[in-house]
Amino acid sequence: MPYLEILAPSAPETRKRAASRALTDGVVTSFGVEPSTVTLYFMPVAPHDYAHEGQLGHDGAGEGTRVFVKVHAYRRTPAQRRALAAAITPALAACFATSGGNVAVYFLDRERDEVAHDGHLASDEAEQPDHTA
Repeated sequence: MPYLEILAPSAPETRKRAASRALTDGVVTSFGVEPSTVTLYFMPVAPHDYAHEGQLGHDGAGEGTRVFVKVHAYRRTPAQRRALAAAITPALAACFATSGGNVAVYFLDRERDEVAHDGHLASDEAEQPDHTA
């Protein structure tokens, strides 16, 4: 943890590879965690599985497809969330060939008693320094 779920159109592996580095770096810098704690899930959304303004699919004539990102992490300050959103939005827009205005980042903060790893609540373990959360 932190985990990022990225729901967006399919993108070439080369662009996802570049975005992976930028997104991980953004989380590390903004949240003060180690890269080993950051996981990204690229979840491709096919054109027939996407609708906006009541229109199914994407015709390519508008501003681009919207990209939806869910950030699952222990609670952070507004300044840290603001920094992360600013850090990752350009990389996501470039990866999915859309504008930054089409990138929505939602923070789904979790308390330590709402997260379990290896069958144990994080709150049951000794409090860890922030760089491991």
